[in-house]
Amino acid sequence: MRRNEGADGEATPPGASRAAAGRVARAAWIAAGLVLVGLGIVGLVLPVMPGTVFLIAAAACFARGSPRLERWLLTHPRLGPTVVAWRRDGVIPLRAKMLAFAGMALSVVIVALSSAPPIALASTAALVAAGALYVGTRPSTPRR
Repeated sequence: MRRNEGADGEATPPGASRAAAGRVARAAWIAAGLVLVGLGIVGLVLPVMPGTVFLIAAAACFARGSPRLERWLLTHPRLGPTVVAWRRDGVIPLRAKMLAFAGMALSVVIVALSSAPPIALASTAALVAAGALYVGTRPSTPRR
């Protein structure tokens, strides 16, 4: 089979396989974004699961796969404001920070009360501390 021949021996137009790969990649970005929006909505309802981080990731996926879905997410009255605030100023609202800290503390407590080996508790505590440091150092209000 020559370079520009398909499996049936027919010549394929130059760039056809690249275009097909682009369509597959676009569909994958959209699918990932939709899954992340679903996780984000669940996270907004459940107190121990973060929602905003999934919505931020969904917006990034939509930016690569569907500008229309990205625009929908960013302009959504309930889901969009935190994503826009993050993109514009790196803001994590104070309420979200408090919920994140509570969820992180709960994670450490659960691991501490389980029969996990000490290395698991130390690893969990170190990762939670790093996450808490990152969240805590983000601004809580937009720059004026």
